[in-house]
Amino acid sequence: MALVTLGLVILSSASEANAMRLHNDAYFFIKRQFMYLGAGVVLAVLVSLFDYHKWRDWEFLTWAFFVVVMVLLAAVFQFRAINGSHRWIAVGPVRIQPSELAKMLTVILLAVWLDKASWRVELFMRGAFWPAMLIGIIALPVLLEPDFGSVMVIGAVGFLMMFVSGTRILHMLPFVLGGVGVVVFKVMTNANRMARIAAFFGVKINVGAEVVDAAAKRAAYQVEQALAAIGNSDIWGAGLGESMQKHLYLPEAHTDFVFAVGAEELGIVFSMSVVLLFVAFFALSIYIARKASDRFGRFLVIGMAFIIFFQAMFNVGVVCKALPTKGMALPFFSYGGTNLLSAFFAVGTILSVGIHSYCDKKRALLRKVVMR
Repeated sequence: MALVTLGLVILSSASEANAMRLHNDAYFFIKRQFMYLGAGVVLAVLVSLFDYHKWRDWEFLTWAFFVVVMVLLAAVFQFRAINGSHRWIAVGPVRIQPSELAKMLTVILLAVWLDKASWRVELFMRGAFWPAMLIGIIALPVLLEPDFGSVMVIGAVGFLMMFVSGTRILHMLPFVLGGVGVVVFKVMTNANRMARIAAFFGVKINVGAEVVDAAAKRAAYQVEQALAAIGNSDIWGAGLGESMQKHLYLPEAHTDFVFAVGAEELGIVFSMSVVLLFVAFFALSIYIARKASDRFGRFLVIGMAFIIFFQAMFNVGVVCKALPTKGMALPFFSYGGTNLLSAFFAVGTILSVGIHSYCDKKRALLRKVVMR
């Protein structure tokens, strides 16, 4: 609740300049975000009431979700590319980003597989080979879009879940190295992304294309403006609504770089509060995972919580120039329907494990009392 509330406050300020420029309505983005928020809250409530065991017990449900997501990932190539990538399915005014659903699918599918594998996760085929193949099948169409950020999240959460389940590190190592190698190869053969990495390290490379040079300058410009926003603040910031960088200096002020606007307006207090809130979110999720009544619930909670926490820390790292520029939304803060709904789906799943594990333990305790 704290993250969502703070996110809405900052987004309302960060989005007004772009909203006026693009739609002649200063409240365009925040009004739509409230609509997404309403849908997200309803989704989180429904998912929290849904018994998470059914993902494992009703296998057809998990595989139906798999088929739907894979069809959507394939469908994105039928729509026009935006900034060189096929990431969106546009249906009238509504745009869907299937790669966000692919992250949720990865957690659910691997949780089912690893739980059913039981002690066999220590075996190479059951514990490493087939889970790695599932990760690869989901990640491949996302890589072809291309969306390297989502591929990174899918790979990271997938191998984390394998590690937590008890898969041997030596069994995972070839697949980790292979996955990293494929991503590195795709990056090195993509001049735009090589230029971005070169811009991050402050070196020049000869890629022989003016458009690539422009992409590198644009990436460097975004980070410079974000750092300028952070530098304009102090402990308490310039004041809510007083950001200068949001007035068309910072291109993605309401999406990937919303954290910079918040830091400029509310200072170090905001920056530290956001980081601590995400740390608290992850810590409380791990607490729920430890209290889960079964391994399957633990896998679900750890996976869903890690996706949100990883994306948040990566976004902050990019804004502060600790990491190379890569578009990745800040959960609960950045404008966008699909990423907000996905975050609420993850929260609902975590709550579902907490609620139903509590009920399971109460029922077990009641049975013991009755038997006595």
